[in-house]
Amino acid sequence: MRKRLATQEGERKKFTATFSRWGKKINYNGYSEDTILLISIRDATTNTVVADHLWFSFSKSFEKLSLTEGAVLEFEARVKAYTKGYENKRYGIRNKTSDFKLSHPTKIKIISA
Repeated sequence: MRKRLATQEGERKKFTATFSRWGKKINYNGYSEDTILLISIRDATTNTVVADHLWFSFSKSFEKLSLTEGAVLEFEARVKAYTKGYENKRYGIRNKTSDFKLSHPTKIKIISA
């Protein structure tokens, strides 16, 4: 769990992160969707690490940038809670927990390549 993000739920803040790699996921409709992995996410004002990694959808804001491995990005995002894990009602399996993420990243720019 990302405990530093838990204390800031609902706030919109500025963060920095390092681009690691691209990925793919299957979205809600069953289609493949491109993603990106950002590592070492830091609060830009205090320079403290708030998460070791986060996955983001490869949105148009990220498409505009020419991302290379190791590029440091600066962006604004909202801290939001979400539920993760697996549930199967038929067999009574419920392995769900809550965690925190950064959503709706805006004002994305590369600060060092």
